[in-house]
Amino acid sequence: MRKSHGLSLMELLITMAVLAIITAVAYPSLASYMIKSKRIEAIQMLYRMQLQQEEWRISHPAYTSSAADLIHPTSSAHYSFSAALSGSSYTLTATAKPGSAQQNDKEGGTSCSVLTLNRSSEKTPPECWR
Repeated sequence: MRKSHGLSLMELLITMAVLAIITAVAYPSLASYMIKSKRIEAIQMLYRMQLQQEEWRISHPAYTSSAADLIHPTSSAHYSFSAALSGSSYTLTATAKPGSAQQNDKEGGTSCSVLTLNRSSEKTPPECWR
């Protein structure tokens, strides 16, 4: 009997099929975790902006409507950030950039491509902040 060295073609095909199945099962889960982690980064940035807005108000007569006064830069790889004034209140917004995977971010059927936080700490959409 002769000893064989290496893999036969059949063994190689079976190994590749098993790897393909594992990849097909794992990839969607990984992609959803990546999207959620980028959303969490945007939420953290909105919280930082809220703190900066309150610090700004301590030194100035009103809140600022410029996101550039609060953070530098005013965008990340996946989101753009803005601040808007409404009387003596403000709303901070993180908007998913067009063409990024964050545009398709959903939580419980609700789109999470636009996240807002205001002076009263009201968060919209609420499903995306959990």
